[in-house]
Amino acid sequence: MDKFLDSLFLNTSRIFAITVLVVLVALFIVLFKEAKPAIDAFGLQFLTNTRWAPNMDIFGGYPAIYGSIVSTAIAMLIATPIAIGIAIFLSELASPLVAAIVGMAVELLAAIPSIIYGMWGLFYLAPILKDIWGGSGLGLATAGVVLSIMIIPFMAAITRDAMKTTPDILKESAYGMGATRWEVLKDVVIPYVKSGIIGSIILALGRAIGETMAVTFVMGNAHKVPHSLFEAATSIPVTLANEFTEADTDLYYSSLFYLALILLVISFTVIAIAKFLFLKRVQEKKI
Repeated sequence: MDKFLDSLFLNTSRIFAITVLVVLVALFIVLFKEAKPAIDAFGLQFLTNTRWAPNMDIFGGYPAIYGSIVSTAIAMLIATPIAIGIAIFLSELASPLVAAIVGMAVELLAAIPSIIYGMWGLFYLAPILKDIWGGSGLGLATAGVVLSIMIIPFMAAITRDAMKTTPDILKESAYGMGATRWEVLKDVVIPYVKSGIIGSIILALGRAIGETMAVTFVMGNAHKVPHSLFEAATSIPVTLANEFTEADTDLYYSSLFYLALILLVISFTVIAIAKFLFLKRVQEKKI
């Protein structure tokens, strides 16, 4: 009976794992099939063409690709140091009461729907940034700020939990040798949980690059490559959300699927590189 249960558990787990691969492959196949007319019509020039004119059946994906990458990069640059700082404070510096209250607030922020962030960004943050930067207040920078606020709770919570796994004996030994609190953090805690920190960054990156509703409110939906970060722009998720129901020709419809396929490839490539290159090197203690 025990052997049967072990075999059942093993095969069930294997099926679940294979299902993930099947879903991923199925997504790629469906997107590629629907995007095939646009791929045949535009080829790789779709990636560099900046013109998007549905009334003339001219479609270029470069502005949307540019907007997705730049807004995500802004979000990661803002969110990473803040999230790590929050995690350090909660796990190493704050009193138990303060850590519990702030930790609960961080978890509540992570549970807020993205559309709420978008509405807040449009009606509250954008007017403030308009007074600071000028223009309409909508654009890549605003989208990056909203995205960073969205992903900070995820990154902070995961990093905090990783830091709590540091054995107390390592920290106590460092303190016993005369190390300061900063030296313990720098030389003991962070090296011990480096893979966890990078893992949190990878998860946050995946969340940011595919975010739709929050950036739809604050990006501006302008199919152009902006001259500055404070001008209206677009991204792949924004374009798909705003224009999918307006696709009135087969080529228009296929071009949107082409953008979706590009987003899938970008997300998979970036996360795969981070996962299998940087994280592997950290685990091998090469960086």
